[in-house]
Order: sequence, then C-alpha cells, then structure tokens
Amino acid sequence: MDDDGSSSPSPLRVVICPWLAFGHLLPCLDIAERLASRGHRVSFVSTPRNIARLPPVRPAVAPLVDFVALPLPRVDGLPEGAESTNDVPHDKFELLRKAFDGLAAPFAEFLRAACAEGAGRRPDWLIVDTFHHWAAASAVEYKVPCMMLLLGAATVIAAWATGVSEQAAAAIGKERSTAEAPSFETERRKLMITQNASGMTVAERYFLTLMRSNLVAIRSCAEWEPESVAALTTLAGKPVVTLGLLSPSPEGGRGVSKDDATVRWLDAQPAKSVVYVALGSEVPLRAEQVHELALGLELSGASFLWALRKPPGVPDAVVLPPGFEERTRGRGLVVTGWVPQISVLAHGAVAAFLTHCGWNSTIEGLLFGHPLIMLPISSDQGPNARLMEGRKVGMQVTRNEGDGSFSREDVAATVRAVAMEEDGRRVFTANAKKMQEIVADGACHERCIDGFIQGLRSYKA
Repeated sequence: MDDDGSSSPSPLRVVICPWLAFGHLLPCLDIAERLASRGHRVSFVSTPRNIARLPPVRPAVAPLVDFVALPLPRVDGLPEGAESTNDVPHDKFELLRKAFDGLAAPFAEFLRAACAEGAGRRPDWLIVDTFHHWAAASAVEYKVPCMMLLLGAATVIAAWATGVSEQAAAAIGKERSTAEAPSFETERRKLMITQNASGMTVAERYFLTLMRSNLVAIRSCAEWEPESVAALTTLAGKPVVTLGLLSPSPEGGRGVSKDDATVRWLDAQPAKSVVYVALGSEVPLRAEQVHELALGLELSGASFLWALRKPPGVPDAVVLPPGFEERTRGRGLVVTGWVPQISVLAHGAVAAFLTHCGWNSTIEGLLFGHPLIMLPISSDQGPNARLMEGRKVGMQVTRNEGDGSFSREDVAATVRAVAMEEDGRRVFTANAKKMQEIVADGACHERCIDGFIQGLRSYKA
C-alpha cells in the first residue's frame, strides 16, 4: 500500500542513474530514500568512489536501496581517481562526460541482466539524468519505461525549452524577473551547442535523452511555481510530473557533530549576525574574483562564515588577499574543507546567505527563511537568481555585462543592502519567510512524491 492511499499489486522496482555531480547525486539519493520509505526497491547506479562518498542511507530504508558500482573508464587528461565534478577543474568537465559515456556498455549489461527472464529483477522504471542518452537508449532496447530527471525550477526549464506554447510563455513571464540574461551569460550558454572533447554537445545529450524518455520529472511543485507548473504539462510531447522540492530535513543534516568547528564558531556569534558564504563545489571562482569577494566582505563590515573552494592551481598562500584573515579575525572565518551546510543554515547566528543560486542551495537557504545575496556563476544559476530576485527575497551582486566581473564595492553594497541595512533586510527577510512556508512544508512535498509514484503506476505507453 503506497502512502497515497491507493492499493498497489506490488512494489515498484526503480533504477536511478544520476550525473557525476553531488548536486545531482544527493537529490537522486533523496528520491531513492523517499521511494524506499514507501516500500519500493531502488537500484542506485554510480561509480565506486562517488557511492563511497554518499551519506549513509537511513537504516529504516537501507534494505530497499541497492548500490550498483560501475567503474569509470580511464580517459587521457582526466586526473587519476576523478569520478565527480568535485574532482576536476571546470575545463575538464567534458573529459568527465567522455569517461561517463564509457559506462554505456556496463550499464547496458546491468540492465540486460536485470531484465533477464526469470531473474525477478526487471525494473519498472529507469530514472536518468540530463546527459544519459546511452542509458535511455538501453531502456528503449530492453523495453523499460524511462523518465528524464530535470533537477531545476519549472520556470527556468520552460524558458529554456524549445517550442513552448504561448500559454506557457505567458505564465513564465508572470513568474520570472523582468530582467533579461546578461550578455556574458548568453555567451556561456552558447557552449551548450559547441563541439567539445567528449564528442557530443550538451544540447545533443539533452535532446537525445529527452527523445528516448517516456516521462519528464521536474524538481518543483504547483505551490512553488503555480503558473509555470500549470503551463509546463509536456516537454517535447513528453508528459511532465513534479517531484516537489525535495527539501532536506531542517533538523541539520545527518551525521553532523555539534563539535564541528564551524558550528562552534557560530555558537559564539550573536543571533542573526553572520552572512554565510558558499558558492558551490562545482565551479570555483577565479583567483581575482576570490580576492574581490574577500575584499568586498571586508569592506561591508559584516560578520561572515565563508566555505571557500580554492581556485585550481593557486598556492594556498595567495588564495586570499594579503592580510585579509588578520584584518577580519574575530568577525570572519574562512573554511576550505567540508562545511555542514544544512547545520550552518539552521544555526540562529546566520542572517543571510551569499550563494551561487544552484537549485539545491537556493532551496536550502529558503528552507530557513534566509534572504539571499546572489552571485551566480554558471549553468541555471543566473536564471535561478533572476527568479529569486523577482520574488524579492534578495539581490544579485552587480556584474559587468560583458565579462561577468564584479568589484569589491558592489559586493559590499549588496551585502549591506540585504543583510545589514534595516529597510532592505526587513523586506527581503519577510519575503524569504513567505518562501520558507512552502519550502518547509514537508506534507506538501510528500504529497508530491505520492503523486509522482502514482504517475509511474498509471503511465501507459
């Protein structure tokens, strides 16, 4: 019996195959756990090192989640042991995609064995990420229904999709900021259709995966984006279902000790006094941008906790401006190792979140009602930031239209406007709290998962 109250003849068997980035691996693990909590069996396919680095599955559902480790093939130029985007600089991502394509044959063999007559392991569904054209092709070959997973906002996905209806376009216009994409972002997006070291463009991967899929799932819900979700019922003719926001538990994350150094540092700070700075683990800022951000934080006068991913190839001694840590000691802490982000955001000392606006981080920040200081770097982060700016939950740092650069003065001004000046702080915090009501509504997102499962059960080819 599923939690949606409908009688089901047997549990579903689902295979989930995420992209090699923790911003994808972790939400997919969350989906696996939510399916398992309803009695469904999940095979989670990734590489050995990535599986080893995942947080442990909750004991109550662990028997229903199987991990399938497929070794990543060697590719010239890819660092030894690199299995995720965390392990390689941004300019090596295409080599990681090339290695990822080398999983096509072992994945096909895994699916063939699972579908073998009498094995009793035939999957009911395969859920694949954006770049998985070869996994979707195996699903077609072995007649397993395939769902393409898009871990982004409905508004952003619909705006990027080709051939959206006039009704959808009108709805999208209501929910996004009126600001258009800056030219530096438009130029970066052109890379999606540019040939690269992997031999296939990002756009080609997306299109082939979509065409070979039966359904599309998006990480959103009608409560969060009512107009866009209502309008985005199909994508290239494929029905679209919602997963909810997959909001993490607000209790602070699994396996985090109260003795963690960052948590202890926050314990010593006044309530609502600290700006938490984290720009994701995938694409670090360039060295000169790190310096401008550091000097902007210093100039703002704000207290801050900065989870800094060091730029590749930059010696530790020159990552930060000379004397920066000494000048900000007592009101600032820079951490270059792992930071328990959910525990930090849950802490009462945090007043605002300076973020790259990756969808995971955006949801996590609003889960705790924090106003956002936004500094998008790549991918869907710019559209996400404009969507949040349109909802008046924060402000973007002003950027150079041509190259995306920013100054310390612009960083300082935005930090003050969002986190320190009374009028702006009150407005942005109030709007972030309104968003928190939706993000933190666990019952709403569990209903979305139940509806998602019902969509899997009711699908007819």
